[in-house]
Amino acid sequence: MSQVENRLGALGLAVPTVPAPVAVYIPAVRTGAYVFTSGQLPLLDGQLLLTGKVGGEVSAEEAYDCARQCALNAIAAVKSQVDDLDSVVRVVKATVFVASTADFTGQPGVANGASELFGAAFGDAGQHARSAVGVPVLPLDAPVEVELVVEIG
Repeated sequence: MSQVENRLGALGLAVPTVPAPVAVYIPAVRTGAYVFTSGQLPLLDGQLLLTGKVGGEVSAEEAYDCARQCALNAIAAVKSQVDDLDSVVRVVKATVFVASTADFTGQPGVANGASELFGAAFGDAGQHARSAVGVPVLPLDAPVEVELVVEIG
């Protein structure tokens, strides 16, 4: 088991099986020294944790937890492309999309659910550039979607 998986285990988490795509794409692509993930939804055992808009039916705290699940799924997508998660030398960029009401402005706090998990899993290599983007709707009415770029050594 990798150090990354051990760190996650210490938090009571495990790298899940990569969720099946909901359309025509693959979960991740490796090119050269980089892995690019497709957007990962907050799926657990094939079901969305929640649906709806943040600031409406979904609280910021619930959306934070959704972002964390998205991050776990993104790590699973990366793992599908590499032999060992310890080969990740840097989480380069995370993009977090938050389906939110027009008056909700807490997207960065929601995105912290993903960012903090990447830091916990990868240590210093988990510190990354990030965008937190408010959008009107996401696939399947998910409240959060996360995509990731990592560098592999």
